[in-house]
Amino acid sequence: MIRELSLQTSRLLSRLLPQADVDTQAFIDIRRQIHANPELGFEVGATGELVANLLREWGYAVHTGIGKTGIVAQLKVGSGTRRLGIRADMDALPIVEATGLPYASKTHGRMHACGHDGHTAILLAAAKALAKRRDFDGTLNLIFQPDEENLCGARAMIEDGLFERFPCDAVYALHNAPGVPVGSFLVIEGPVTLSSDVADVTIKGVGGHGAMPHLSRDPVPAAAAVVTALQTVVARNVTPGDTAVVSVGFIRGGATHNVIPQSVTLGLNVRAARPETRAVVERRIREIVSLTAQAHGVEAEIDYRQLVPPVVNTAAECRLMAQVCCELVGAEHVVTEAPKGFAGSEDFAWMLAELPGCYVLLGNGEGEFGGCMVHNPGYDFNDQVLPLGAACWVRLAQTYLVA
Repeated sequence: MIRELSLQTSRLLSRLLPQADVDTQAFIDIRRQIHANPELGFEVGATGELVANLLREWGYAVHTGIGKTGIVAQLKVGSGTRRLGIRADMDALPIVEATGLPYASKTHGRMHACGHDGHTAILLAAAKALAKRRDFDGTLNLIFQPDEENLCGARAMIEDGLFERFPCDAVYALHNAPGVPVGSFLVIEGPVTLSSDVADVTIKGVGGHGAMPHLSRDPVPAAAAVVTALQTVVARNVTPGDTAVVSVGFIRGGATHNVIPQSVTLGLNVRAARPETRAVVERRIREIVSLTAQAHGVEAEIDYRQLVPPVVNTAAECRLMAQVCCELVGAEHVVTEAPKGFAGSEDFAWMLAELPGCYVLLGNGEGEFGGCMVHNPGYDFNDQVLPLGAACWVRLAQTYLVA
C-alpha cells in the first residue's frame, strides 16, 4: 500500500528536510528493513548490529552490550560541557502481523506493532545529520534500548551503569501517537504515562462436591465478590481528575462442572498517574482482597509487583521541548494537555527517575493512514513523520548543546 502525503503535509516535511539533512527514502528503507525482521525483548542482535554499524560509519564512538543488548553512541563536538541523552527503543511484540504490507514481518508471531522500528530510524536519521553538521557544542549520547515492551530494558541499562558511564544532564525520548494528526506534537508537563503494576490474587478455600457446597469453603463466590468490590477502588478512592485503572485480566479456577475448586486466581493490572495515587490504589486493593476473603470464610494471598513508575516530564526540559516543536511546526500544532483516555505505560520512566527530561509524542496520523492503535495486528508506523521526528532531535541537540 502506498501512503500518499497530503499537499500540506508534503510542504511541511519538505521544508524540514534541509534542516535535518535527512535522506528520507534511505531511512524509510532502513525502517522497513527493521520492520520486516522484528526481534523481541533483549534478543535484538540483528537490529543492534545494523544500528551500531551505521553509527560507527558516521563517526560515533559506539558502545554495545549495555544492559545485555543496549547501545550508546557518543559524539563530542567542541569544548562544551553540556551532555544530552536521547533514547530510542528497538524491540517488537509477539503479535501475528495482519497488514499485508510488502515489508511485513518475515517471522510469524513477531511484529513491530508499536512503532519502535520508526523510533529507531528517526534517531538514526538525526544521528547522521548531526554527525555531518556538527553544529552543536557538547556531548551527544544516543541510547538505543532493548526490551521496552516488557518494561525491563531501561532499568537493565541503568543498572549496568548507563548514566555513570555516559553522564547526561537531561534525557529525552519520543513515541508515535496514532490518532493524532501528522505534523503535531504532544508535549505534556508532569505525568504523561501511567505506572504499571500487576497482582496475582489467589483465593484459597476447601474444595468439594458441587452437590454438597455446605461441606466446602467455596472460593468462587469470594472471587466474584472481590472482582465486584475492586470496581470501587478508582470510583471511590481516586480524586476526580486524577487517573488510575484497575483491571481484572483473568480468572482461573476449577476444571469441571460438579467440583468446587480448592482455589481461584485473579490476575490484576493496576495503573496510576501519580505516585501518591499508586500507593492509595495498592493499599485499597490489599484491604478489599483480604477483608472480602475473610467475610467469605476463605483465605487470600496477594503477589503484588510494581513494574514501572509513571513517566513524569520535568518543567524546564518540557518547556525546551515545546519551544523546539513550536519552531518546527508552529504553536498551533503543539498540544500541551494530556489526551483523555490515555493510560499506557513506558519504561522510559526509569530514566526520568534518574534525570530530568521529557517524553514527547509525535502524531502518527488519523484514519486509514496512521490511526490504527499500537499493539494491533494492523498497525504500521507512518513513514510520513520520520523526517519530522528526525528534525525534532536535530533541533533539540542544536538548542540544548550550546557553548
